[in-house]
Amino acid sequence: MEQVIANPWAMLAYLVAGVCFILALRGLSSPTSSRRGNRFGMFGMTLAVGTTLVTHQIASLPEIGVAILIGGAFGLITARKIAMTAMPQLVAAFHSLVGLAAVLVAVAAYLNPAAFGIAEPGGAIHQISRIEMGLGIAIGAITFSGSVIAFLKLNGNMSGKPIMLPGRHIINLGTLALIIGLIAYFLTDEAPWVFFTITGLSFLIGFLLIIPIGGADMPVVVSMLNSYSGWAAAAMGFTLHNSAMIITGALVGSSGAILSYIMCAAMNRSFISVIAGGFGGDSSAAAGGGQAIDRPWKRGSAEDAAFLMSQAEQVIIVPGYGMAVAQAQHALREMADQLKAEGVTVKYAIHPVAGRMPGHMNVLLAEANVPYDEVFELEDINSEFAQTDVAFVIGANDVTNPAAKTDKSSPIYGMPVLDVEKAKTVLFVKRSMGGVGYAGVDNEVFYRDNTMMLLADAKKMVEEIVKALGH
Repeated sequence: MEQVIANPWAMLAYLVAGVCFILALRGLSSPTSSRRGNRFGMFGMTLAVGTTLVTHQIASLPEIGVAILIGGAFGLITARKIAMTAMPQLVAAFHSLVGLAAVLVAVAAYLNPAAFGIAEPGGAIHQISRIEMGLGIAIGAITFSGSVIAFLKLNGNMSGKPIMLPGRHIINLGTLALIIGLIAYFLTDEAPWVFFTITGLSFLIGFLLIIPIGGADMPVVVSMLNSYSGWAAAAMGFTLHNSAMIITGALVGSSGAILSYIMCAAMNRSFISVIAGGFGGDSSAAAGGGQAIDRPWKRGSAEDAAFLMSQAEQVIIVPGYGMAVAQAQHALREMADQLKAEGVTVKYAIHPVAGRMPGHMNVLLAEANVPYDEVFELEDINSEFAQTDVAFVIGANDVTNPAAKTDKSSPIYGMPVLDVEKAKTVLFVKRSMGGVGYAGVDNEVFYRDNTMMLLADAKKMVEEIVKALGH
């Protein structure tokens, strides 16, 4: 592909597309405007792709058209069939495709630089293009392999616990230093062994960086990989001399970095500590924390829960990944509607890292048509638990665990959590007492005097509560 002319209309179209992408990000910042944000993003991408096809010499427009149709059909089918519970791993899979695309573009540009307009008269690649190419392929390969590991962990094909390799920090730092050194050497020698060694090491370091990260840090990993995919696209935009790719990649990269920072702040963690090993970063914590505490606890029934909540003035519902797995969001909204009909105030408390990706619970509740004004973030609702009659926790373990505030030896120590234990009564929906949270830590709330455990599949339990409320 080769740019024909610096068409001012093309630059204007790319500028409009860039504005659309900014408006898309702005719209996606709130559930109330997310659909409008998606429309802006779709229009901007259509405009950017169409402008590129018109202003560049394309080897075969029919082939490009077929590729777009295949990709569009795949995306449409996937969007219709994928369950909301599988959205985190879908996002990770899509990030891997963005990274792989950057790698393939870099390989194509390296093998045929003249076609990309980055070759000097003698056939050598411009030095500045070598930097762009080296960075693009390194970030793209890291994004691909890291996203594959994230997908396997999120999908249950690989353990969510940290997998600690001996001497991993030395190996990782050594590999990263070698990649940077080879990119610098690539400026003086564009031999194939240099280029493909950078590629291979970058694929390797992506695996090595994500394998030690535990499941509880997955929200940060997903947003971090989102950022990487953006920077990879931006680097390839420079190689292709495509302003739209540069703008889009920079927007995705910077927004993903900001989101990663927000996620780290929500867990009182530093970005470096996540990359260095995640929750359970030492081997003992990774290996040990999964034992449930053998202590007395109280078991309740759906009828008990229905009676307590119907007599309450306010109920705060705390959803977690257990709700997502059981797909209980629709039954939960029905339960809330019945409680509101009886005069009970119902609110939803969302922890920033509940689930497996940023905003996971918000998306599920929006899918169930839960009113936006009933959904509150941690910092806006945490002070209300002390004045709340019932905290109804449905499949949320780590984000409600007081050990984060009291136990310095806990791998989740320092993470802000929802203070559900301060409510007069805590109803905790959980499959069994044998399991622990994704961070591998048992929850002291289970054994408190004001807690009643509702042991069952989350959807089944909520449906039984709905029936009991209707009697």
